[in-house]
Formats: sequence, structure tokens, C-alpha cells
Amino acid sequence: MALLRPTSLVGLLLLTFFLLPANALALETPTGTVLLKVGGEIGVTNVGDEAHFDREMLLSLPQRQTLTATPWHDGTVAFSGPLGRELLAAVEARGETLRVIALNDYEVNLPVADLQRYDVILAMSQNDEPLRVRDQGPLFVIYPFDEVPHLLNEEILTRSVWQVATIHVLGD
Repeated sequence: MALLRPTSLVGLLLLTFFLLPANALALETPTGTVLLKVGGEIGVTNVGDEAHFDREMLLSLPQRQTLTATPWHDGTVAFSGPLGRELLAAVEARGETLRVIALNDYEVNLPVADLQRYDVILAMSQNDEPLRVRDQGPLFVIYPFDEVPHLLNEEILTRSVWQVATIHVLGD
């Protein structure tokens, strides 16, 4: 198996790159303002034992736009941001529950199953404008209420955290 024995640094790097799964590659270090910290039961980190994300890093994840009405807005609003399940995949989350914490210390447990079953996003924009803190940003958990009307209930509304700052992945 001489082909698998690299004889140079380039060979070693190429071998490592092709043998590692794509999601095993490390996250880059944020260069902009950190909008989100993810900790707990995760396999990929970039700052200590956490994964920190700036706006550009979050925009690099698969995005979705959700058109929906909410109890907090007039009419239908276009929210866009990364899919929650893609964020969890990027950090190799290993748990069934997320502890979502807002800038004002509001905390709620959110089942990972919600992110797998529905197209829940971490909205970064509302009607193509970046969400600011005073507009419930910089990150807002948005469920597809108009697409899945039974989600519009008190339990799910409490999981629709705005001003998200931290997510802790809780073990089983």
C-alpha cells in the first residue's frame, strides 16, 4: 500500500484531507464580531471548547428564507438565516436538547427534533435588512408558522427566542 504512505508534507496533507469526512474539518476563527457561541456536547470548536460564529460564518451555512406571520409583527415578514439543523451539523452536535440563551438571559430548552423535523432558522435578516438588537436580533429563532400552522401555539412561541447569543447542546 505504498500509495497510502505519504513521502512529503503535501502528500500527508492531501491524504488527511481526502480521508477525513468533510464535517471533520475545523471551523475557522471568527474575524468579525461574534454573534453566536455554541457550547456543550459538540465535536467541532474554534475557541476553547466552544464554536464561535460571526456574521460571515453564519452566512456561509445553508440559508433559508421563511415567509410567515408572527404575533410580534404586523403582516407577513420575510426572515432569512441559516437552518438550525445545518448549524448543529457544522458543530457536530451530540444531544437531544438545546439550551437557547438570549442577550437578556431569557433561556428556553428547544428539542433538537424541532430543527430536524421543521425548517427552523436562526433569522439574521427581516425583509432583507439585518436584524439589530432593538429589532429582536442579531439572531431570532423562527419556525415556519405559515407553512406548518399547528406550530403556532404557546409552547412553540416560547421557543422562538429573539436576541439569541448562546446555544448549549445538552447531552442525552
